[in-house]
Amino acid sequence: MSQAVRYRSYPQFTAEHELLRRTVRDWAKNELHPHADEWEEARLFPNEVFRQAGDLGLLGIRVPEEWGGQGLDWWFTTCYAEELVNCGMAGLTMGLLVQSDMATPVIGEIGDDYHKRNFWMPAVKGEAIAALGVSEPDVGSDVASLRTTARRDGDDLVINGAKTYITNGTRADFITLAVRTGAEGFKGISLVMFPTDTKGFKVTKKLEKVGNHSSDTAELFFEDCRIPAKNILGHENMGFYYIMQNFQGERLVGAISSVAGSQRILDMTVQYAKDRNAFGRPLVGFQTVRHLIVQLEAEIEAARQLNYRAVDLLARGQNAVREITMAKLIGGELACRVTDRCMQIYGGAGYMAEYEVSRAWRDTRLITIGGGTSEIMREILTKVQGL
Repeated sequence: MSQAVRYRSYPQFTAEHELLRRTVRDWAKNELHPHADEWEEARLFPNEVFRQAGDLGLLGIRVPEEWGGQGLDWWFTTCYAEELVNCGMAGLTMGLLVQSDMATPVIGEIGDDYHKRNFWMPAVKGEAIAALGVSEPDVGSDVASLRTTARRDGDDLVINGAKTYITNGTRADFITLAVRTGAEGFKGISLVMFPTDTKGFKVTKKLEKVGNHSSDTAELFFEDCRIPAKNILGHENMGFYYIMQNFQGERLVGAISSVAGSQRILDMTVQYAKDRNAFGRPLVGFQTVRHLIVQLEAEIEAARQLNYRAVDLLARGQNAVREITMAKLIGGELACRVTDRCMQIYGGAGYMAEYEVSRAWRDTRLITIGGGTSEIMREILTKVQGL
């Protein structure tokens, strides 16, 4: 089944969506994918990619036109996230999605004109690189226990602390930063816009990862960093709620790209199974291989429809926490299973770096960890179900 037929099977997709799909697909395949090996080896994709994405309007799909965006909805974001995986670099995909759907949407939702003009618009255009600073050493998924502090001093905030596992962290122009402005626990957290040219800020380490090599991930340190108090986003000490709300979009684009990436790797594997002969016939001639392929195809289709259900709810302004959490859980674990089973079909060749399945196998392992572990997703669902 072709991509066009597969995606058009859902009624919300129109010719306008297909136009965006084609734009992203062509850019990813023709301009980005040819550099995959080079950028993976360099452990970084060029900053210019952000500018290109901005010029194509991809960093502001749901951003109102008055702030430099396209003013579209979640169905267009879905097209963007599904097609971007054609670049063949999960790290690059993650770096761009952090910019468009993790570090910046909250600025539009709760920021004032100052925040939007100085941080949101430059990020939408690709002129400024954004990062999201929540995770800390020894804290991990326990956001309510974060320790980075922001102490008021007149009209300023003085920030001290550390962050880790920060995507785009080595080169971000600003960070949407979670800090403690009040008491211990979830009621004392705020979000601030932090310019990285602030005195006292430094990147202490560029972290080496198992996969996602084309993106940078950093450990950051803040020592008596002074920024204007007006850089607080929304209401002071309400940051925990903003973070939890922001996680919904982050987890959904993660689920969408996970399932799309699974489909891409399975399609490659099917072609390999048709071309590769063993014991006098193509691999696809073996019943066990055929059955595995269709089983994975069925699971991918089911996960895709769950994604679309979550998108549909979100696009209509309804609560989608349950569906998004399920989508993130199912999509992430499915991606790990698909890449592992596809590598098995390739056999020894799949373990070689020359085949993309080996890169996908490394990259997908992060999906069940980043943005909330599978265990956290299950715990959220127990609360939603009232268990």
